[in-house]
Amino acid sequence: MAIFKGAGVAIVTPMKENGEVNYEKLGELLEYQIANSTDAIIICGTTGESSTLTHEEHLDVIKYAIDKVAKRIPVIAGTGSNCTETAIYLSQEAEKMGADALLLVTPYYNKATQKGLIRHYTRIAESVKLPIILYNVPGRTGCNIEPQTAVYLAKNVENIVAIKEASGNIAQVAKLMSLADGCIDLYSGEDGQVVPALSLGGIGVISVLSNIAPKETHDMVALYLEGKVQESCRMQLKAIPLVDALFCEVNPIPVKTALNLMGKDVGILRGPLCEMEEANVERLKKAMTDFGISLAQA
Repeated sequence: MAIFKGAGVAIVTPMKENGEVNYEKLGELLEYQIANSTDAIIICGTTGESSTLTHEEHLDVIKYAIDKVAKRIPVIAGTGSNCTETAIYLSQEAEKMGADALLLVTPYYNKATQKGLIRHYTRIAESVKLPIILYNVPGRTGCNIEPQTAVYLAKNVENIVAIKEASGNIAQVAKLMSLADGCIDLYSGEDGQVVPALSLGGIGVISVLSNIAPKETHDMVALYLEGKVQESCRMQLKAIPLVDALFCEVNPIPVKTALNLMGKDVGILRGPLCEMEEANVERLKKAMTDFGISLAQA
């Protein structure tokens, strides 16, 4: 059974001006997402600036989200690391806290071989009982999970059940799904390729766009899964300028800027990320208003 079908939000981590995690704002964001039909919460993913959280903060944020959501929708904990032992530790702790599943990004910087990836993911999976979503984002990690590797893991490791594919390479996704023959659930990790991924057998998206347009992102997937392909495609095409603006600087700089423009007050970014260039802020504002998102700030 799938962990979820539809649109899961790769939710940001709100920060206070002093850099501390703002749990009150995180609670507001979680309620906003649930009220707007988001199908799952992905907490402490890379959009959540997990690489700049201490281990203690990382686990505190996961626990807060699990307790706040209270089983209304699945909470998927981002517990990946470029250190296998660290990923095992975070995964085991998230399981104890009651996470519904884990999202494991490929090890960054190390540039593991395919053999190394198999060993890495197998060791983590064997340390927990939770279902696991592999996260392939080679543009950020310098490491690609090849289709044969993902299929091998899904067929040989019981609780590796899904993949978030953010390679941007639709041909690779097609090859993956051809080789998989139904053994792995596919989530798009590219907001600009949701419908293409669904057309190849995907069941949803793990989305940055959902932070600011949760209902629309949910509806895009729901319409496709209901067989209303043309309506879903129209929503995908309408969203492209906004998606482009959300990725005109490195994620999550634009999406946190967008949430602040909406009056959500998610605060600052942790270094080395910094505030958005003014020209790109204007581009983002236009894309948001064109899409129909109201701005709290002029």
